[in-house]
Amino acid sequence: MKKQNNLMEWLNQMVGEPYYFFHFLAFFSYFIIRSSAGNVLSSQITQHLFHREIQAILAFFMLAAYKMAREETWEGFIADTLFFGKIFLIALTLIMDCHLTLWYIVVFSVMYVLAQQPPFEKLGSSSKLTPLQLEALLTEGNTSRFWLVEFRASFSSGCRRASRCFPELSITYSNKNLSFGIVDLGLFPNAAEKFGISPGGSMGQLPTYILFENATEVSRFPEFNFEAMPTPPITTRLLAHHFELDRLLLEYVNGK
Repeated sequence: MKKQNNLMEWLNQMVGEPYYFFHFLAFFSYFIIRSSAGNVLSSQITQHLFHREIQAILAFFMLAAYKMAREETWEGFIADTLFFGKIFLIALTLIMDCHLTLWYIVVFSVMYVLAQQPPFEKLGSSSKLTPLQLEALLTEGNTSRFWLVEFRASFSSGCRRASRCFPELSITYSNKNLSFGIVDLGLFPNAAEKFGISPGGSMGQLPTYILFENATEVSRFPEFNFEAMPTPPITTRLLAHHFELDRLLLEYVNGK
């Protein structure tokens, strides 16, 4: 029953979300164009195109399998596989007609502007907070000793890809000593400067995670010197290791 509900939820998202629906239409249109082009293209080009299609399909599934093994979130996996699909589709249309390739480039560019990948909406055990609510929770003595806060924005592709990690992390590690909160910098842009976060441009730091202990920042990811090396993809394992959440959980269990 649960699998059926998950399947229906996935199908509803595919049809209801413009991002997925537009991509489905774009890729499906290739099959219509391909069947029509068979009557126009020469047999030599048709045979060459068929061989390239087989190579593209094999390469696509190999890359998809690799990403499935490496990516921790469904959002990241979908984003990568759709990107690979666009590259292979554009490469195949070059064999048929360069004008068709140009049209697909335009279509994908318009789709990028009009429809962004939807983030994971569930919160897990975390809470959506305003900057004032966060400040009040950090300064009140009767709240959690530790607060791990994610600063995100819906316009950031990195936030959308990592949107599943924080809720899943909160389900595993939430307790009376450690709470999880989310601040949307798209709604409260002034909070970015207050917490030392660069939300955009080449110095963009979204999402940013900050661990507070009794209203004092003790750790953050990415750190201030993040530009010295590329920031690794956000995963639950990375965040748990960086903020030593297993240690904090053991301390809570042992009553320290």
